Amino acid sequence: MVPLSDFQRIGVGLVGFGLFFVLFGMLLYFDSVLMAFGNILFLSGLVFIIGFRRTFTFFFQRPKLKGSSFFFGGVLIVLMRWPLLGMLLEAYGFITLFSGFFPVAFGFLGSLVNIPVLNKLLQKVGGSSSMV
Repeated sequence: MVPLSDFQRIGVGLVGFGLFFVLFGMLLYFDSVLMAFGNILFLSGLVFIIGFRRTFTFFFQRPKLKGSSFFFGGVLIVLMRWPLLGMLLEAYGFITLFSGFFPVAFGFLGSLVNIPVLNKLLQKVGGSSSMV
């Protein structure tokens, strides 16, 4: 377990609440106020977790400027109360920004099959769908 400082713990909470508000805003037919609040919480939590300088250098690297501009443009559009268009722009920016991280994440999820308890659970779930 990685030890977290108090600021990083606060950041994890802010990111969690930010994701909750964004998803809750999407469930309530793209409520722009909830989604804008979630975006602000998510970005401030990210700053708390990795620091202001690292956050700034991550988003404003030359190869990531396209994804950053779409992501921040989407946040701005959501703040201007156009939530559907803003979320589409944010999603494209998020995919562009974190496309290098997706193979690592999918590799980690694939390695979860090697855990004995999950392996048995997946075998039960996979084996129960047989029609024969």
